[in-house]
Amino acid sequence: MAKRRGQAKGLQRGLASVVRRVGLATVLGVVGMLQIPGCNVVPFDAAPGKPSVVKAGSAAHAAGMFDQCPQHFPGFVPAVAWPGQQRALCFDGFAVLHSGQSKTPVYVVERLDRASVEAAKGVKRVDRFYPEARLPAADRAQLADYAGSGYDRGHMAPAGDMATESAKAQSFSLANMVPQAPELNQRDWNQIEQATRKYAARAGGDVFVFTGPSFTQRPSTIGPGQVWVPGHTWKVVYSRGERRVWAYWMENSAGKHSLKPISYQEFTQRSGLRLLPDSEP
Repeated sequence: MAKRRGQAKGLQRGLASVVRRVGLATVLGVVGMLQIPGCNVVPFDAAPGKPSVVKAGSAAHAAGMFDQCPQHFPGFVPAVAWPGQQRALCFDGFAVLHSGQSKTPVYVVERLDRASVEAAKGVKRVDRFYPEARLPAADRAQLADYAGSGYDRGHMAPAGDMATESAKAQSFSLANMVPQAPELNQRDWNQIEQATRKYAARAGGDVFVFTGPSFTQRPSTIGPGQVWVPGHTWKVVYSRGERRVWAYWMENSAGKHSLKPISYQEFTQRSGLRLLPDSEP
């Protein structure tokens, strides 16, 4: 027992020394980043209620996180271990699992079908970006963070997918954005979004799309709020009716990117995330 107490005190002294040298925020950031490759999938069966505040990696509460918008999910909710406090945000056309540390989505999810894609074509786009008031000020991105940063406010759930005026307006919430290289956002990423809509328009049923960022262990940041800049952005397209799933994985940089999709298995290896139950793909 005395030996164990001695070991514990030694660990405490060591951690305190590290904190003094590099700062508490850095230590917590590294610890958090080590948790990022972790994801559980929990069946979705929740009663109506308000969006929940969920701590990182709280898989036990995942089923109730999005109880206001189950229509955006394919019958299950991924619970991702991620640094910072997670908050579930429901919008008319999509849902966001948001991280208060990265100040970006962990992922967004939306449901597309032929009717929604056709309806979206007739909805005018109005570019009015806004900070998400449902998030605490300390946990949300601000317009000033992106101003002069050299990065676009990159939609994760695209405005072009939104089938109503209110859904399209909501897609400009900064809770739905990541800092994205302009060349990527405006060219190759846009082509991926268009290709996803074209598939959903001809698919035989609902198509569920997960989109999100992937960060390095020491991400760069932008703005006074230090919004994390992803090293990559990704999109997973899942057709439950056709039992098809594939992914796109794009480096967040200028230059030409491959538009060739990758397998879901390769996506899980690269990202460390498992967004679908093992029985689904």
